[in-house]
Amino acid sequence: MLYVGRWLKAPVEMPDGTIQKREAGTPQGGVVSPLLANLFLHYAFDAWMRRTFPSIPFERYADEAICHCRTRQEAEHLKAALEKRFADCHLTLHPQKTQVVYCRDSNRRGTHPQIHFTFLGFTFQPRRAKNRWGKLFTRFLPAVGPQALKRMRERIRSWRLPQHAPLPLTDIARILNPILQGRWQYCGRGSCSRTLTNVSECGSGGSTSRSKGTGDGACGG
Repeated sequence: MLYVGRWLKAPVEMPDGTIQKREAGTPQGGVVSPLLANLFLHYAFDAWMRRTFPSIPFERYADEAICHCRTRQEAEHLKAALEKRFADCHLTLHPQKTQVVYCRDSNRRGTHPQIHFTFLGFTFQPRRAKNRWGKLFTRFLPAVGPQALKRMRERIRSWRLPQHAPLPLTDIARILNPILQGRWQYCGRGSCSRTLTNVSECGSGGSTSRSKGTGDGACGG
């Protein structure tokens, strides 16, 4: 606890060299911040959800979470309860990122102002798909989100592949394969693989269309 206290109270050096004292929270991007957030949210959110809303499944990674509700009324009730719970724990839900989202597909055709969300780099939205008989229908599916795609394109362009042309292909592959394999293992699932194929065009100066995000019928924070 001594070292945790020191970390929380340590001042932050700003880009201009000035030192800023901190009164609350942990520094954005700090190496121990995710660990402290997980420890705190385990009690503030995970244990509380299982105790207070045992019938609502949820997933949480660090400070991002998705709660799967059956109806809009249930989602709105949960959102209000979460706001009170976090206020009791001296926390505030992000007003733009905490919202009720409708999982629209061929079976759920209702209207709702919000039908998409992004979670851990994936954008969930209604997408066209084919069933086993080749018939088109709408499913609520993930794909790599716009911001994640932008970061991938920037990373690929930063490699300046044309400048490596004098190198043997085996040397280029040895350098790039670990990065590409990691991206594929994380992002290359189902419909996401088609998006990654488009991203690869950026390495040769190609352009790709950006899919617009849409989402999940739950309460995501």
